[in-house]
Amino acid sequence: MQKIIRIGTRESQLALWQANKVRKELEELGYETQIVPIKSTGDIVLDKPLYELGITGIFTKNLDIAMLNKEIDIAVHSFKDVPTSLPEGIIQAAVLKRANYNDILVLKDNEEFFGQPNGLIATGSLRRRAQWLHRYPTHKVVDLRGNVNTRLEKLENNDWNGAVFAAAGLERIGIRPAGAISLSWMIPAPAQGAIMITALEGDDYTKDACEQLNHYETQVCTGIEREFLKLLEGGCTAPIGALAYIDAKTEEINFKGVLLSRDGKKKLSVAKTGKVGRHRFLAKDCADYIINKGGKELMAADEQLEKDIAVYSTKKLSELQQKGLSHKIEVEDSDFIKIRFNRIAPKTVKEEIKNVVITSQNGVEAILNSFTKDELSFRNIYCVGRRTKKLIEQRIGTVKKSARNADKLASYLIENNKGETVTYFCSDIRLDTLPKKLIENGIGVNEVEAYKTMYSPAKVDDKVNGVLFYSPSGVESYIQENETNKIAFCIGESTAKEARKYFEIVKVSKLPSVESVLELVNKHFGLETITFKGEIAEGEGEL
Repeated sequence: MQKIIRIGTRESQLALWQANKVRKELEELGYETQIVPIKSTGDIVLDKPLYELGITGIFTKNLDIAMLNKEIDIAVHSFKDVPTSLPEGIIQAAVLKRANYNDILVLKDNEEFFGQPNGLIATGSLRRRAQWLHRYPTHKVVDLRGNVNTRLEKLENNDWNGAVFAAAGLERIGIRPAGAISLSWMIPAPAQGAIMITALEGDDYTKDACEQLNHYETQVCTGIEREFLKLLEGGCTAPIGALAYIDAKTEEINFKGVLLSRDGKKKLSVAKTGKVGRHRFLAKDCADYIINKGGKELMAADEQLEKDIAVYSTKKLSELQQKGLSHKIEVEDSDFIKIRFNRIAPKTVKEEIKNVVITSQNGVEAILNSFTKDELSFRNIYCVGRRTKKLIEQRIGTVKKSARNADKLASYLIENNKGETVTYFCSDIRLDTLPKKLIENGIGVNEVEAYKTMYSPAKVDDKVNGVLFYSPSGVESYIQENETNKIAFCIGESTAKEARKYFEIVKVSKLPSVESVLELVNKHFGLETITFKGEIAEGEGEL
C-alpha cells in the first residue's frame, strides 16, 4: 500500500495556500497526500529539551516537533522563516521555484507623503524599518504585526500613510491591492518569496518525492543568501537583507547584501558576482567584506543599546540557552554551586541494593565517578526529574519510578514500599523533605554522601532586575554575597520554597527545565522570545 505523505502546515491562509500548492504538485506526480494543520501556540513537551535539539524558530518550532514525533512527514514553510540551522534529524528536502521576492508598499491614500518630513509607515520587520529610515530619515515607522489579513485591516483602521509587505504573500492569496508600489530599492530578507519543504533525514520515500519538486536555481540563490546571513550571525536583532539571482545570459550569480543599524543611520552594503558552479565562496566573501567594514561592531552597538533589562543566572548558560531570552534582556551568568565528588566506599554497592533513590544528575555522576555500570547492582531505582531519569537509563539501568520533585517521590515510596529501606545517594547539603517524610512513615533511609556541594557566589550588580535559580542550594549560595531586592525566577517549587524565605517576588517556571525558566523571564517582562539560530526573525510570520 502506498504511503500517504502527511503535509504539516500552520493554519493561516497563506500557510495553507503554500501547503496546498505542495500537495497539488505531489499528487500530480502520483503521490497520496494529506494536509495536517499544526497549531502555532501551546506547549508540546518532548523528552529532550528544545534547545538541545536546536529548535529555535518561532514560526517553525511546532512543526519541527510534530515531525520529530512522526505526526507529519513533511512541513511546508515560508523559507525566510526557517532557521539557518535545522534541528537534528530534519533536513531541507526541497525548495520550490521562487515567486516575487520584492517588498511592496501598500498605500493608505496617495504618494504625496514621500516628499513630506512626517510620513508614517508601518512594519514589524527590523530590516524594512531600518531600510525605510535610511532612505527617509525624517519619517516615523510604527510596529505592525499579525498575518497579512490582520495587517491590512490594521492599515485600514489607522492613520498611517502605508505599510510594507512581502509581495509574494499578498499575491499568493490574491489580495495585493492594485495601487501597491514595488520597493525595488529595498533588499529583501534572505530567501524571501521562496517556499521550502523539510522532511526527516531517515525518510527516504518522502525525500525522493520532495526531490522532484526542487528548483535548482532557487536552491542555489537562497542558499547563498542564507549562508551570508548565517556567517554574519545576525540573530533576530540585526537588520540584514540579501538577494541573489542568476543572469540567464551570462550565467552569473548577482548578489547584493546589506546590514544596517536599527535606526537606519548606518548602512554597510556589498555587491558581487560569481559564475554558477564557482559560487562556493560567494557568501563568505561578501560576509567577510561586511565584517571587515565594521559589521560586528555595528551589531554589537545596536545590541547594547536595546538591552534595558538585566538578569543574572546562577548557572552557566549555553549559547543556545542565552538565545532563549529576548534580545532586550542583558544576561550574565556564573556557577554559584560547585560540585566535588566523594569516593564512595566499595562495600556500599558490594551486594545488590533493593531500593535506590537519586534526586539529581550530580548524584548519578557521583556514583559513576566511583563505580562502573557493571559494578552496580540496583534492583529498583527511584529518581527526581526527567533529565536525571534519562541519565540513569543511559548509564546505569532502568528507572522504576520518576517524580517531578522529592515530595511526590516520597509519597509514592510511602504508598508502595512501606516497611522497606532505601539507599539515598545525596549531597552533604540536601533538603530534609524526602528522608524526613520517609522515616516518619516507616521507611528506613540509608544515606550515602556521594558528593559535596560548595557555594561559589559572585557579586551581582545592582542594575540586575532578576536572578535565575535552579536549586535551593543556589539560593543559599546567592544570599551569602547579595541583596534580595530582586525578582527570583525559580526552576521548580522546591527552589521557590527556599527563595520565598528571602525574596519578596518569586516566580516559578511551568516545567523543571532551563528553557522554561527563560520563557518565564521573557513573559514576566512582557517580551516575546523571537529566537532564531543565526538568522533574522522578521517577527511577522507570513510575510
